[in-house]
Amino acid sequence: MADGAHTLPLPETARAALKAAVGDKGWLESEADKAPYLAEERGYYHGESALVLRPASTEEVSKIVTICAGHAIPVTPQGGNTGLCGGAVARGGVLINLGRMNRVREIDPVNATMTVEAGCILKDIQDRADAAGLLFPLSLAAEGTCQIGGNLSTNAGGIQVLRYGNARDLVLGLEVVTADGRVWHGLRGLRKNNTGYDLKHLFMGAEGTLGIITAAVLKLFPKPAETTTAMVAAETPQHLSALLTRLKQATGGQVNSFEYICRAPLDAVFTHIPGTQDPMQEKYEHYALVEMASGQKGVIRDLAEAALGEAFEAGEIVDAVLAESGEQAARLWNIRESIPEALKHCGPSAKHDISVPVSKVPEFLEKGSAHAERVIPGCTVMAFGHMGDGNLHFNLVMPQDTAPEDAARLREEVPPGVHDIADSLGGSFSAEHGIGLLKVHEMARYKSDVEKDMLRAIKGALDPQGIMNPGKVVP
Repeated sequence: MADGAHTLPLPETARAALKAAVGDKGWLESEADKAPYLAEERGYYHGESALVLRPASTEEVSKIVTICAGHAIPVTPQGGNTGLCGGAVARGGVLINLGRMNRVREIDPVNATMTVEAGCILKDIQDRADAAGLLFPLSLAAEGTCQIGGNLSTNAGGIQVLRYGNARDLVLGLEVVTADGRVWHGLRGLRKNNTGYDLKHLFMGAEGTLGIITAAVLKLFPKPAETTTAMVAAETPQHLSALLTRLKQATGGQVNSFEYICRAPLDAVFTHIPGTQDPMQEKYEHYALVEMASGQKGVIRDLAEAALGEAFEAGEIVDAVLAESGEQAARLWNIRESIPEALKHCGPSAKHDISVPVSKVPEFLEKGSAHAERVIPGCTVMAFGHMGDGNLHFNLVMPQDTAPEDAARLREEVPPGVHDIADSLGGSFSAEHGIGLLKVHEMARYKSDVEKDMLRAIKGALDPQGIMNPGKVVP
């Protein structure tokens, strides 16, 4: 099905059948009722859908997709609608929001797993794991509203990828409604299952283009007995890179997070976010927010203090604040987590979600900054992100009074070069935000012919009618 065909009106027979499939509480039809589900986080797109469906069970999702497959009606799955690339934007057909499917089906403390439905809020999953004396480590800014189905469909990252991996690394099994409406019951809590293709990985990162994730078996971990948090300052990103290596070695790999922040976004936070203040007396150009954790009390802080002392002596850092309490650690993390909100007050911007090998982060920052200044003189680099796993949010901001045509140049002329630099360093133009609508053209640009052929072959095999989230991900 061509992407342009999904604006066809919904047949009345199908409309009636879809409403019956979910019951009176499961559908929204008026423009006012649909509006919240058709809005998009950044305002880049406006969704269109004849019907918003809110199923309460996997069986209802299966019925919906079966009906849509029978009428070749496009289907857009949606979780918490917090995505940044338009992956949950409906372009016609029906939109399926999984928010009512929010049950925790099982917690198995011995197997260290939790089976959850796709509509569970990420923060709720974290809290349920905590109540069971365990940890679910996926953590990101939108965790209070994003849903686990969307997290898995975009292979979300967040602040603890360095230690625990991306979303796909935290999953043992999936339940999926396929493009013809059948249900794949793959909810196995197995850590070893060597029986051919690992099908679950097809659906994680696919953004609903191959099927709809309805439930998952998640890995849980022991809760740390002690956590220590530090903000450090350095003269160069190269020094921070050396510090990261030092801390990983000193703690035996017990570094949870290593977040890079350049000075400009900190100034934005202190200017625009009430209640925040600089934890250091002097201003520096480069910072890292570090979290380390251990399962044994009285260990990790001593290791951190010793390693930071050695880093001072080696010239890797020039200042540091080691949190003395959980409250102080929370204030340091609030600074980092407030950056996206603060940047909304800073004028027109161009945002990039790139990744490079960890060893190449300093080189990317140098080359990316030089490129931005060369193409758009006067733009401010607002770089921050997950240096520990090589993922940077390389954002560029212009003054509030920037003319619209210059703002357009920033968004159109800078990104190709930024992505080229990341690619030249063995990196990616999309690290954790996904592809959606926003970056499909980049898939066409950067993926090799072999990769594109394989992507299209998989899409064609699992969704031959092309009804699953059409126009997204696959070029």
